This record gives sequence, structure tokens and C-alpha cells, in this order.
Amino acid sequence: MQIAVTTPTGNVGRHVVATLVRAGVRPRVLLRDPGRLAPDVRDEVDAVPVDQYDADAVVAATEDVDALFWVDPTTGSADPLADCARATSSVVRAVTENRIGRVVFQSSVGAEKRHGAGEIDGLAHTETALDDLGVDVTHLRCGYFFTNLEWQLDALRAGTLQVILPLDHPMAWVAPRDIAEVAATRLLSPTWSGRCVQAVHGPADLTWRQVGHILTAATGQQISVAQITDDGMRTQLHQVGMPDSLVEAMVGMSTGLRENFVPEQRRTVRTTTPTTLAAWAYDHLRHRIAEAS
Repeated sequence: MQIAVTTPTGNVGRHVVATLVRAGVRPRVLLRDPGRLAPDVRDEVDAVPVDQYDADAVVAATEDVDALFWVDPTTGSADPLADCARATSSVVRAVTENRIGRVVFQSSVGAEKRHGAGEIDGLAHTETALDDLGVDVTHLRCGYFFTNLEWQLDALRAGTLQVILPLDHPMAWVAPRDIAEVAATRLLSPTWSGRCVQAVHGPADLTWRQVGHILTAATGQQISVAQITDDGMRTQLHQVGMPDSLVEAMVGMSTGLRENFVPEQRRTVRTTTPTTLAAWAYDHLRHRIAEAS
């Protein structure tokens, strides 16, 4: 079986690649710069330089592929929803023209809303486009990545995280490595078919208040969490140079899931993964917080 993996150096993709290699598979990896691959990985994969927004290039790179792990790439551009639409066009053409029979798509909790969840709406668009192709597809509805905290190192060092969700609002938190394990298992398993939704909820739903306590204990840095207004968050994002459309896409991921949202898939043994935020923070975050303290 020929398996292709996009974003193979990303938080999830690099673990997907490693898991497939350990399973005896030589994956084809698609990325803009193959030089970014870890040296010990380069001899274990077939690397193809590809811009995922270039549909012709994606079609060429996925010729003879049987299964595809697809992630809509993040660009940080002014219009992330337009970027998702462009990436969706690429994967649709690749799956159609190369008759790729199985796709595992990294989506998000909230995509089931289809509209009104900011940047997540772009993932919903990719889901529906893949559904329309009639191939075997699994949508991984992932919770909030632990690694998102790495974007807030300065705030963590200062001891205060600011959020717009209520501090007692629970949501799924998940380690990217656990997502990769689910993705690789799906890519390798012959036992599923049709359209599947596989939520990846991490080990527990956590409130931001709980997150503050967990991070304090795991890192040794006193960390509190404060709720600010939606407009307060908009102001902060504008101050770092984000244009209006990107600000609304970012804010919408929280506001769209804040009022009476219930994930389509509940927490079960199928949707629960093992890595705790405490363990991840101790292993990955405490040293980085201490670097400039």
C-alpha cells in the first residue's frame, strides 16, 4: 500500500510519519522543503516537494497513492478560509484524478456546525467536499491541541493567560502525538469503509481554570487564567498586526463553540486518548518557560 502524508514536519504529521515507518511502511511525504525533514527520517521516506495550494503539483505528487493523510496547511494569511478552499480544491482533484480510495482528514471539533465557527468553517468545507467524492474517508474531529500553548510562551512566562471562553467552560484537550496514532491506525486498517467521523478528545475535558492549575503544577511557574471580552481579544490580535478577516477567523473558533455547542461525538473509549496535559506540559513546556525566566 502506498500512503502519502501531507505536513510531515507538523505537530501531527511528523508523528504519523514515524508511526508508519515503525509499521514497515515507506510513506510518500509532501512538503514544500524536504530539507526540513529530520535527518534520520529522510532515508525512510520518499519526499516530494509540493505546495499544497498548487493543485497540479498535488495531483502529480499523489499518483499511484492508495491512501492519503490530508491536513489543510496553515498560512497565517489574511484570509484563512480562502486558503482552506484552495487546499480543498487540490485534494479534491488529487483524489478524483488519481482515484485515491481512502483519505484520513485532520479536521476539528466544531466542524460539525458547518458555519459560524471561524477558521474551523474552512475544515467543514473540506469535509463536505471529500464526502461528495464518495470515497472512503475518515474525518478526525480533534480537540484543542496542547501545542497551541507554545504560541503563548511570553504570556506563560508572565504568569497569565487571557482567553475569551468562560473559565469554567469545559472542552476537549489533546496531544498531537495521540492524534497521529489514531490517524496512522486508520490509514493502516482495512476494516473501515464509507464516511466515518472519529473524534479525538484527549483524556479529559478541561476548563481553562483547570488548565491554569495543571500548568502551574507541571511547570513550577505560577500561571493564572483571566477571561477578557471578545473586543479585548480583537484589540490584542490587531495590535500584533492581524487584519480584520484573520482576527474574526481566530476569534470565531472560540465564540462559535461557546454557546450551547455539544460535539457530535461524545466521549467514549473510542474517542478518548491517553496523554494528559500534565504529562505533556512537564515534558515539553516547563523547560521552554524556564528558558527566559
